[in-house]
Amino acid sequence: MQQRVGIVGVPPLTIIKEIARNGDSIIDLDELQVRAPIDQSASRIPRVYCAILRTVVLNCLHLRLDRVYIDVGPGKCDCALHVADIIDDMLAVPVIRTRNQDTRAFGHPLCTSRMPLFEKFSRITKGVQSPHPYLEHAACVPKCGFWGVPPRDFSLLSLFPDTTHIFGWTRCMENKTPADLDLERVFDPALPTVFFSQSFCAKSALAKHLADKHPRAIAIDCDVTAGSSTRAKIEAFLELSGIEPANWSTA
Repeated sequence: MQQRVGIVGVPPLTIIKEIARNGDSIIDLDELQVRAPIDQSASRIPRVYCAILRTVVLNCLHLRLDRVYIDVGPGKCDCALHVADIIDDMLAVPVIRTRNQDTRAFGHPLCTSRMPLFEKFSRITKGVQSPHPYLEHAACVPKCGFWGVPPRDFSLLSLFPDTTHIFGWTRCMENKTPADLDLERVFDPALPTVFFSQSFCAKSALAKHLADKHPRAIAIDCDVTAGSSTRAKIEAFLELSGIEPANWSTA
């Protein structure tokens, strides 16, 4: 019988292959899977945790799952280790801690391709559920960069042109090496770049550190949704960098 397997972070490739062999379905618990206020998670997890991990707990409150794999190693974050204990107490199913330290590189053609940034992120996050490499895509000439993790609120991605290159942990996701800190640190100093992190995420320290080293960058963080202030900062940065809004892009 097909089982419903929840994943948090990027499980090791061996786990993804096992799930595929069994014909089970994967539910990405990092993504919002239920229509419920995120504050419902407050009885289980502090509000000062990032919106992604609060979303994990929210999903676990509502979904029927048969087991969960959660990355508690350097490919996710230290906070995930504690969230594993929380959902283990919540659920009457196995919660299996993993540490993804895979080193086989699958490449990152989506990160450098030309397509709407929303679609690129959607394909990359969906690709975590497959043991296979991503399809090849020709690299475009970039106008700007987006460094960081996938935002909980994908709507802010609509602000960027189709010729945005992706860096940071999202590039590590596509490469299927989430613990590759050297790859995560990569950025292009020639590209105006937004360094993004979720509020209360430990990666905000690296985002600020790299943005300070970059000659044309801004560090941005947001919590559950991208409010008008966050969007205005990104729009102003892109405009001052000579980049047209995404819906004006013709080149």
